Formats: sequence, structure tokens, C-alpha cells
Amino acid sequence: MSESIRDVSQAEFQHEVLESDVPVIVDFWAPWCGPCRMVGPELEKLSGKIGDAAKFVKINVDENRDIAMQYGVMSIPTIAKFESGTLVAHVIGARGADALGREFGLV
Repeated sequence: MSESIRDVSQAEFQHEVLESDVPVIVDFWAPWCGPCRMVGPELEKLSGKIGDAAKFVKINVDENRDIAMQYGVMSIPTIAKFESGTLVAHVIGARGADALGREFGLV
């Protein structure tokens, strides 16, 4: 994982996601999930394209079940966009960088 995408824990979620000044793209994933491994490089590409306009984080659903349950994550990968502490959009399943950028209004 690059420096542009951080793995965050439940303890960091409030500060890193809900209190962020910029939109946050959250990748809900697990290490055993094949499609999740396909999404990682695509998020890297998207992060590189948009720079500091948004923050990118990963939430391991096995280690952070409470957060996943709080936001209704039933299938992974689920990629969500938070703005001003509110979940504003999400997609379920693997997508390419360009598709994710369009779906979240980032490109």
C-alpha cells in the first residue's frame, strides 16, 4: 500500500474520516477477498490523478466489524465516499479508477 492510501483502525476513523476537511474515499476490504485486491491498485491510480482533493483510506472489515456494521457493509469490496462526516455515496464490487472517479464525482 502506498503512502497515499492509509489503513485506518476504528480508533482513527473519527479523526481520519468523519472529521476530515476533504472528501474521504473509504475502501472496505479484507485480505482474503480477491476482488478487494483488484480494487487496491485502481484506488492508487485514482488517488494519483486527484492528489489532495480527497483522502483515501482502507478499513479492514475483519478487524473493524463495528464500523462495517454501522455503515451497512454487507459485501466487499464496498467503496464509500464521505463528505463532512456523512456517507454520501457508495459502490459495491470492483471498479476501475476511471469508473470510481466518475461515480464519486472526483474526475
